[in-house]
Amino acid sequence: MRARVAELEASGKLQTAPKRHRVRSLFSALLILLAWILAPLSVAAAWSAATVGDTSRYVSTVSPLATNPDIQAALANRVTNTVMGELDIAALAQQITPDDRPRLEALLQKASGPITSALTSFVHDRTLNVLSSSWFAAFWDDANRAAHSSVNKLLTGQGGGALKLQDGAVAVDLGPLVDRVKAQLVADGITVAGKIPEVHTSFTIMQAKNINQYRTWFRLLQIAGDWLPFIFLACAAGGVLLAADRRRALVVTGVGVFVAAGLIGIGVRLGRTFYLNALPGDVSQPAASAVYDTMTRYLITTCRTVAILGLLVALAAWLSGPSRPAVIVRGFWHVGIDATRQFADRLGMKTGPVGGFVRRYRSWITWGAVLIAAVVLLLWHYPTGLVVLWLAIACLAVMLVVEFLADRPGPTPGGGTSR
Repeated sequence: MRARVAELEASGKLQTAPKRHRVRSLFSALLILLAWILAPLSVAAAWSAATVGDTSRYVSTVSPLATNPDIQAALANRVTNTVMGELDIAALAQQITPDDRPRLEALLQKASGPITSALTSFVHDRTLNVLSSSWFAAFWDDANRAAHSSVNKLLTGQGGGALKLQDGAVAVDLGPLVDRVKAQLVADGITVAGKIPEVHTSFTIMQAKNINQYRTWFRLLQIAGDWLPFIFLACAAGGVLLAADRRRALVVTGVGVFVAAGLIGIGVRLGRTFYLNALPGDVSQPAASAVYDTMTRYLITTCRTVAILGLLVALAAWLSGPSRPAVIVRGFWHVGIDATRQFADRLGMKTGPVGGFVRRYRSWITWGAVLIAAVVLLLWHYPTGLVVLWLAIACLAVMLVVEFLADRPGPTPGGGTSR
């Protein structure tokens, strides 16, 4: 035997295993590092692809803006300026009939200042009434749905849609909103508002001077959003499987994903500050803040979801390890289950053949529950952190039931074990 060992040492075969171990550890570290890098990129790409490519998702994102007070105030100012810009106060005053004059004076008597200021204040109030109505909420959703659909057609080169390029920008017509305000003014007794010509004002969705470049980026974004998450999962799984200590590798991967998701959240907050500071002085800061917060809220939700998932994976792997705190936690777990089982025994509750079955296939049942939870998470349409927590609780409940049913074999009168 000694001669054989000496022969193997001389040939270098005993060094093959450690060398192979180092190579595997190196590739494991590289894959885990790549997974850390891909985690934030996957989150950002998936969110961007969903926001740009999914019209329903986009509409659900911007829909709350219709009821946002800052957005309503900004739109009210814009519509009011548009309407007042079309009014010739002096000419309109001469066109007011004697029958209309008393009602007009009664409507404007609460407003202070000259007739122009009074009329401006009145138009602004009526515009806010329209913006607060259910009609505007429906108009806002329909306009954004049409806008987003048209932008997608523009980016994919299919053409068509309700949008047109105006001076290199994709714009949505606010004419229906102005018409609604005019009709409201006429209904309130300002009949001269009906003589305002057809007005078209718009808000810009995106600049499109280099539309071909936008199409290229959109295609890359679609590819990244579809494949980056799966590449990230493959790198994370490969890094863990190649590691010599898979439990520790899983802890490191989970913590890295948690940190990466947190960095995205910090980046979004910093981006908000830079975005607001770069706006022109005539842009409403509250309205711009509302738009930014609304457009990025699903990204923040996704970051929280990924962070919670990474933290739970790291925590589960750590609790399965040999550290003293983990052993203590597992001890409390087993003590609680044993106490519950003893209480059930005193009540005459027996597991019967179910206990033996669960004991034999305990690992299969546990990993099956984890696999089902993972599939549900992957198939869930835009999961949140709460969804991840409930799935984790469901897995924990399955493990609890399995441990309770898989009671340890007890001694039999013949010296064997019973189930």
